[in-house]
Amino acid sequence: MPPAPPLPSRRSFLKRSSAFAVFSILPSGLLANSPNGKLQVAQIGVGGRGKQNLNALLSLSQLDMVGLCDVDSRYLDEAAMSAPGTAKFRDYRQLLEQLDGKIDAVLVSTPDHMHAPISAAVMQQGKHVYCEKPLAHNVTENRELRLLAAAHGVTTQLGIQNSAGFGYRMTAHYVRTGLIGKVHAVHVWSNKEWGRDEAAMPTKTDAIPPHLDWDLWLGVAPQQDYREGFYHPREWRKLIDFGTGTLGDMGVHIFDTPYRTLELTAPNWVRSTCRAPNGFSHPSHNVVEYSFPATRYTAKNLKWTWYDGADAPPTSIEGVTLPEGRQFPVQGCIMVGEKGAILTGHKAGPQTLPPELIRSIPRPKLDPINHHEQWVEACLGNGQTGSPFSYGGPLCEALQLGVVASRFPGEKLQWAPATMKITNLTAANRYLRRNYREF
Repeated sequence: MPPAPPLPSRRSFLKRSSAFAVFSILPSGLLANSPNGKLQVAQIGVGGRGKQNLNALLSLSQLDMVGLCDVDSRYLDEAAMSAPGTAKFRDYRQLLEQLDGKIDAVLVSTPDHMHAPISAAVMQQGKHVYCEKPLAHNVTENRELRLLAAAHGVTTQLGIQNSAGFGYRMTAHYVRTGLIGKVHAVHVWSNKEWGRDEAAMPTKTDAIPPHLDWDLWLGVAPQQDYREGFYHPREWRKLIDFGTGTLGDMGVHIFDTPYRTLELTAPNWVRSTCRAPNGFSHPSHNVVEYSFPATRYTAKNLKWTWYDGADAPPTSIEGVTLPEGRQFPVQGCIMVGEKGAILTGHKAGPQTLPPELIRSIPRPKLDPINHHEQWVEACLGNGQTGSPFSYGGPLCEALQLGVVASRFPGEKLQWAPATMKITNLTAANRYLRRNYREF
């Protein structure tokens, strides 16, 4: 295998919207070296959630899996057993270079800090992208990926598969038919504790295991020593350089239903209540307040509150009375309107408060949706995706403004989406983006 090509500079890798001039679109009806009319797909990141994504793709008959990539040889070898004969790579840049003419689409399922660099590189080759949530690692990257997808005319899907479920779609139907009236408050929560609260980074370092290419795993993130059990696998979600904490990660799933249902846009302001920053990890629990502009489904003033970790679920919600013996689910959302409220647990269906409210209108008839198949079919020219980057980008921008707010507990950060600036606290703007390490 030839040496990896050098990483492009940030300027060429994630172009600013004003620089978009050249469109690179797959010719209509033409599939890359496909003898059978199937979509030719590669996947980058095949461990953890990536394994589930791979299994979902391999269950579909409309595609051929032609390339797999992971920096951990254990995950890569296991994935290759599920797709015999598929080309294997450790470095995503080698995959994109060597399979450039052989793939139409790529699924990205790496840790959060590599979502934007990889997805951008894929789209700049004119290929379709499915990216696991959250779309990117910070506010600016979310905006850039959305604009890049539009500029290149590719089909995209954010990996929020729960949005295709019956329960979440039923919730949207009931709210939009006016069952609870105009919504004036939204409460969303997850009891996950994807943060760390130590005062400083551990000082120990460990030998890099032979199955892991640590430099490739770090990718564009700052250079750090390897610490066993601190980064890989899964623990990276708790760390600022790699993940987005519970809010930025689980929040994508749980924000999605009310954000989508109410047709929300960018928030006016955001404020976090949490521990003081320690410089390296997300807080293990937060309460984050947002204010959003009104829409046709909301009251003039909409209050939005997120709770996670030990603060979730909320012990009580103003204007909401649960039936005797009932408690809020450990993850979920509730929308409070003029006529009542709708409670939707994570991966569950809607319940109205009072309970009899939901019996007043017919249950909607909804067709099943396979989130992965929807993307594949859209890539083949059949229909559209339900969660394209044009939707996922603004959703994740809003979420990650809350992540920025945790750097300044108690401060209300005023947001100007057109200029992408926090207008009342200049020091906060540095956390909207990051510098990339060359590797």
